[in-house]
Amino acid sequence: MINIDDCVGVILLGNSNGGSSRVMACPRYCLEVAYVTCPSSGNQHLPSSCTNCCMTPKGCTLHFDDGTSQLC
Repeated sequence: MINIDDCVGVILLGNSNGGSSRVMACPRYCLEVAYVTCPSSGNQHLPSSCTNCCMTPKGCTLHFDDGTSQLC
């Protein structure tokens, strides 16, 4: 069974000019992140109750409890 909340896809929207727009869907899952840092906040550790790179601004970094990190 597929859970619709875990699906990722692309939605194409038409417009009155005959063109289309592309919208990326954001997956709804939470990563266990210790804290987040963003260029706009310097070295400040921002809280992260439920996040992933889709929900985090571009350029921010997710920091995990095991010492690894992921640049968004």
